[in-house]
Amino acid sequence: MNESLSYRPCVGIMLLNRDGLVFIGRRRHRRQEHFEFDWQMPQGGIDPGEEAYDAARRELFEETNVSSTRLLAEAPDWLCYDLPVDAAKASWRGRYRGQRQKWFALRFEGEDSEIDIEVPGGDAHPEFDAWRWERMERLPGLIVPFKRDVYENVVKAFGHLAR
Repeated sequence: MNESLSYRPCVGIMLLNRDGLVFIGRRRHRRQEHFEFDWQMPQGGIDPGEEAYDAARRELFEETNVSSTRLLAEAPDWLCYDLPVDAAKASWRGRYRGQRQKWFALRFEGEDSEIDIEVPGGDAHPEFDAWRWERMERLPGLIVPFKRDVYENVVKAFGHLAR
């Protein structure tokens, strides 16, 4: 890994329903080698000049069509992960070594019918081809291995919200 490369500034969103379950989406197929780990929570980049929480709400809307939310918590620290070397070269034109993420927990206050991954909000292309509600403690086992530490830390930060 090129240690001189920086991390792409991003946000991650843990969307919890009224039962304390977490929204996860299955990434549309890009890589066959991680097929069993294609589930993840919404996440995305922070635009220049954009506040992290605003980016989180925008990304959630662009990926799920969800806007009926209430802020529950913000993770105390930024969390980073490095992409595998081959993926880092192919992603973001090789400008970043991975992502530096600020995570937010939001309560979903709408109905499941608000969630639309096929025609999400804004002009975004669909990120997911399936979604479901999942128990929080199961999340680290569903993500690609190179993001697992981040998910373990997110679960630790927001675990009290699932109870």
